[in-house]
Parts: sequence; structure tokens; C-alpha cells
Amino acid sequence: MWDFSATDSGLIAGVDEAGRGPLAGPVVAAAVILDPERPIDGLADSKALSAKKRLTLYSIIQEKALAWAVAEADVGEIDQINILQATLLAMQRAVNQLSIQPQRVLIDGNTLPVLSIPAQAIVQGDRIIPAISAASILAKVHRDRIMEDYAREFPGFAFDLHKGYGTKQHLAELAQLGPLPIHRKSFRPVRDLLPSG
Repeated sequence: MWDFSATDSGLIAGVDEAGRGPLAGPVVAAAVILDPERPIDGLADSKALSAKKRLTLYSIIQEKALAWAVAEADVGEIDQINILQATLLAMQRAVNQLSIQPQRVLIDGNTLPVLSIPAQAIVQGDRIIPAISAASILAKVHRDRIMEDYAREFPGFAFDLHKGYGTKQHLAELAQLGPLPIHRKSFRPVRDLLPSG
């Protein structure tokens, strides 16, 4: 029922995001058009895969997909327009950066970005639609690499471990060291640590 890599109506792009919930770093979105002639085994929601499996599939997707793109909305944009709108902006950018224009876009979730192409939002689409699963893997690996770079840049914060999520360790780091420029100031645990006024 959900074999949407290609249909009678043409090529389908799957879109997903990574990083809506963390307290730091950008939100990342990816768009993928799979090649029906080169199927990829093992595609699944990135959260259900091990880090090693995600890395393997990341390379395979980039090699076999007809087209793929990864885009971001940065911390400043998140704080300015809110995380939902920033997520939709990153999704829009990813679709617009595809080297091939799809005829249809399938997006994980229940909200659509503004696109010039017909689109459909599918709740838990990353579990049931291979192109969305592929997009979730690209977005997750890309964002994890950004956070690993931040861990090297800001050695007081274990971004390589918690990836910016509000874990006990991250909250303790925030309390001890204070927010960094890469922290989302509109998110309450960070906002509460900012100077008032």
C-alpha cells in the first residue's frame, strides 16, 4: 500500500527531520527520492536503528538514491520563529535543494511546510514509507555529526553523548557553565538560566 518510491504520478520524495526536541543546535531536515530500480534493504525509522547501522545506511542512501538533500534551520531561526516553523523551514529548504523535482512529497508528521509541489503529511511515516525512513536516517546522522563537532568545540558539554537533549547530564552542564551561543534561548531550561531583563 505504501510503496511510494515511484507511482503512476511520478517520483515521490520522502521528508523527515531530526532535532526538534534538543536544547541546543540546529533542526535538520532531509529529503530523499529513492530509485525503484535500486532498492535499499534495512530502511527503518532512524530511532529504531543502531548508530552503526545508521552510518552504513547513510552511505548507501547517498549512493543509491535518485536525489537527496539535507538542510538546516539554525538556533537563531528557531528562537525567532519557534521550533515548529523552523522545522518546516528546514523541510522546505531540503525539498527545494533536491537536484530532481518530485511530483509528490510525503512528510513525516502532521504538519506540512509551504511547497510548490503536492504534499501529504503522514503520522509515523518514518516507520512505513521507505523514502521517509531514508530521510530520517540522513537527517539524524547529519545532526549527530554537528553535535559531535560541538563537543570538540565546547569541551565542557558532552554533546557527543546527549546530542543536545535535555538529559540530566546536559542540565547539570548548563547549570554549571551557563548557556552557549548554540543553545536555544526560547526553550525553557535555557531561558531560565538567562539574565533577566
